[in-house]
Amino acid sequence: MKRVIKLACLVLLGFVAIGMRAQDDAEDAGPPAKPPKAVVPEVQASTPGIPSDYIIGADDTLRISVWKEPDMSVMLPVRPDGKISMPLLDDVQAAGMTPMQLGTSIREKLKKYIADPRVTVVVTAMNSQRIYVLGEVVHTGAMPLLPNMTVLQALSSAGFTQFANLKAVYLLRMQDGKQTKLPFNYKDAIKGRGNQQNITLKPGDTIVVP
Repeated sequence: MKRVIKLACLVLLGFVAIGMRAQDDAEDAGPPAKPPKAVVPEVQASTPGIPSDYIIGADDTLRISVWKEPDMSVMLPVRPDGKISMPLLDDVQAAGMTPMQLGTSIREKLKKYIADPRVTVVVTAMNSQRIYVLGEVVHTGAMPLLPNMTVLQALSSAGFTQFANLKAVYLLRMQDGKQTKLPFNYKDAIKGRGNQQNITLKPGDTIVVP
């Protein structure tokens, strides 16, 4: 009986020693490492498909987001006077700026009300930049200029009437103060020929379908 009690005491002492050693190892290891803190850029101009140097103009639509401030995140148009209206800030000049420049301007203004604001500016509609399609088309007049839009893409949106001369389409463009006439053969373009005619459009370009 005494031998059994002695063995039980030895086993118990062994468990106590193991527990104390594990505690010492945990203390030596120090506190658990904290996960790295996420870094959020001060200003973002995330506008897929739109050049970073795009200049905002009247009638453009913007989505402005402020990180962790849902009440400050808004979708709004640029007014004819080139300004936007935001909570706390009232009128802010937007026209004439790139999305990055506007984001920086808003961030500086918000510092009076919010500690270390993070701002994102996205151009959701480029209504200030337009092209024009005239002549024998279904949808004539002004058309929003989409990023990297070509002559063929614009014509596909405009559609043709039954009287359209698809071989004699031309583009009017102002260059150095002079109007230039650039021919475009629609039938060649859709067959993969004459790709040099299917140029990227610029604001103010006019496509004429005789």
